[in-house]
Amino acid sequence: MNPPKLPAIDPSTVEEVRGSGYPEPFRSRMGDRTKRRLGEAAGLTRFGVNLVTLGPGGQSALRHWHTLEDEFVYVLSGEVVLISDEGEQILGAGMCAGYPGGQRNAHHLVNRSATAARYLEIGNRIEGDNAFYPDDDLLWVETEGGTIAAHKDGRRYE
Repeated sequence: MNPPKLPAIDPSTVEEVRGSGYPEPFRSRMGDRTKRRLGEAAGLTRFGVNLVTLGPGGQSALRHWHTLEDEFVYVLSGEVVLISDEGEQILGAGMCAGYPGGQRNAHHLVNRSATAARYLEIGNRIEGDNAFYPDDDLLWVETEGGTIAAHKDGRRYE
């Protein structure tokens, strides 16, 4: 079989991105998390689609909510714990969750199982969107040089 040509994509050929844009001490909390940016590989510009593999003990993000961005996750395999303002619930393969922009329901996924979980995360890209982290001392600040991570009192993370 020949490799697919755009608009078709073989996800296994899309580069795996490890790590996080969070500063320490938050970055290491993500654990063993990889993303394949399928939307970017397809040339999409208005919304993102990531194929995420979340290892045992890893988390999708810091618990957060967005002012404008809608987010959606669909679990392909394994099991994750969705933690939101409503509490905790387990999501297994075939289950999904959506987070409308502007709703102050902070959320994230944590893998408390002994095996990796895989899911799709989908979100629109809206200029001017902000994310808020009620459990952590983090905010993003727009500067002339770009967006930087700062403490909630405005001090920059180094």
